[in-house]
Amino acid sequence: MRIAFALLAAAALIALPFVTEAAGQPALLSLATRVLIYAIAAASLNFILGYGGMISFGHAAFFGVGAYTVGILFAHAGSEPLFGFIPGSKQMLITLPAALVISGLFAALIGALSLRTGGVQFIMITLAFAQMLFFFFVSLTPYGGEDGIIIRRTNDLFGLNMRDKTTLYFVILAIAALFFALLWRVVNSSFGAVLKGIRQNERRMAALGFAPYRYKLYAFVLAGMGAGLAGALMANFLRFASPDMMHWTKSGEFMIMVILGGVGSFFGPIFGAAAFLTLETFLAGWTEHWQLAMGAILLVVVLGTKGGIAGLLAKLWGARK
Repeated sequence: MRIAFALLAAAALIALPFVTEAAGQPALLSLATRVLIYAIAAASLNFILGYGGMISFGHAAFFGVGAYTVGILFAHAGSEPLFGFIPGSKQMLITLPAALVISGLFAALIGALSLRTGGVQFIMITLAFAQMLFFFFVSLTPYGGEDGIIIRRTNDLFGLNMRDKTTLYFVILAIAALFFALLWRVVNSSFGAVLKGIRQNERRMAALGFAPYRYKLYAFVLAGMGAGLAGALMANFLRFASPDMMHWTKSGEFMIMVILGGVGSFFGPIFGAAAFLTLETFLAGWTEHWQLAMGAILLVVVLGTKGGIAGLLAKLWGARK
């Protein structure tokens, strides 16, 4: 049934651009593209939250770092190298790996310090680091400061017409599919099993000979790289990067997506991102106080279901069987 569901979802995602074009609703394609990007970011947070028990409120920092990596490299493409020796680039095969590496380095530094604490202290330290990065990029006037940096065109890839929204959608869809395939392997590997064990009982795992700090740091770095990838894709999609991408409110949005979809559920972040962005789009069209309605819906999901949307779907499927 999982294979059948995956094939059905893949067919629907592949057919989506053609359906939206036939229905005369091109805005839905942009919405679907944003859902894919945010699903990657939410899934990376769910990896450390749902499987590792690490409640990070600074996850948007890596999302913003990935976006700014693309923007800064674009700004130096064909001009003076960054720091005098790092050439800029407009090639996606260069900017995306660069975003992964840079966001991973930031995650390693922040994680190495934050993971020496736990509980509320860990939450506040990750939040503090994210806000430090937010104000740092606000102060970067050569790259737009608080107004952000404009990316005049989407990065090039294999000579494809990346200005075409359908082409960009399929590129992001392929990257998202590869990301979730790799995430599935990691979650179901021995590393994933150890990470789950640390979430359940860290002292017991340490007594068995595992090093919780090291495993948690590895997971934190992988999650940061995932968020950086999402940020780089968002910068290409919007052709813009802003300090708001790493504000604490963005981390809150990622957290809501994970909770809405189902913490610790592999497909939960996808459902959560789709539900959050769809509700945001349509509720904002009805009222400027859409956050109030969103909060009420979130309360209903959290209090009325066990495991978010993914848990509700699993329960309904079990009832049918």
